[in-house]
Amino acid sequence: MNDLTELAGLRHYPLARRGLMMGGLMTGFTLATERVDAQVIHTDTAGLDAGETQIPVSDGHLPAYFARPATGSNFPVILVNEEIFGVHEHIKDICRRLAKVGYLAVATEYYARIADLSKMTDIPTIFKEVISKKPDAEYMTDADSTAAWAQSNKGDTTRLGVTGFCRGGRQTWLYAAHNPHLRAAVAWYGPIKGPTSAIQPHTVMDIAGTIHCPLLGLYGGKDTSIAVDDVNAAAAKAKAAGKTVEIVIYPDAPHGFNADYRPSYRAADAKDGWTRMLAWFKQYGVA
Repeated sequence: MNDLTELAGLRHYPLARRGLMMGGLMTGFTLATERVDAQVIHTDTAGLDAGETQIPVSDGHLPAYFARPATGSNFPVILVNEEIFGVHEHIKDICRRLAKVGYLAVATEYYARIADLSKMTDIPTIFKEVISKKPDAEYMTDADSTAAWAQSNKGDTTRLGVTGFCRGGRQTWLYAAHNPHLRAAVAWYGPIKGPTSAIQPHTVMDIAGTIHCPLLGLYGGKDTSIAVDDVNAAAAKAKAAGKTVEIVIYPDAPHGFNADYRPSYRAADAKDGWTRMLAWFKQYGVA
């Protein structure tokens, strides 16, 4: 169940088209990922340069959303890893929030080669037909391409960080193990265990001891899809290998507690996590 922990909404795909393990944990997961129309936080674009762009990759382009301050250059860069429904309005708002405090933030539609996720609503189908078909190695090189785009668009990738939510939290751990140039990473409720395959050969637990940068993990104590014991075990494995990892468990928070468009949203925990994330990036040289 641990890899089935992502949801939201996706749009605009030049590559795809513009524009499992179910069981007893499904009820809690559905609550955590149920989409509602309203969004609590709306960040405007005043003082920002923000919008859609195209990320050059090995076989074409991937659509993405970026935000950065409207004036200046050489901004520190944050890569924002999407949930399984992609770069929807909440993820775009995350980019704008980061830009408001001085970052160039960019969120790429990493699954756009496979499908238009905005047309899909069934979670098991999304996972089986899209998420499970994205090779981890391709995801990592796509993220490298996103960083390269940022460097060419007023970013300073000597100050590079990464964050992500749900499945994007898993990818944040993996990218921290992939890119030796990262300064810091922040994973929001990213799955620690889960099924593996030839194209997705490793779990977070497998790679925890190989991360290249300090990593902050923000998790919910009432997340029925990610066991706190597993989170702590991954952190212990990383620390045993000499890595810097800090885990914060919010005792009453479910999965998706930062997702302010879902019933799982917990305002106080989300605010605290956001403050910790910004402090983490500053402490380790991204800001």
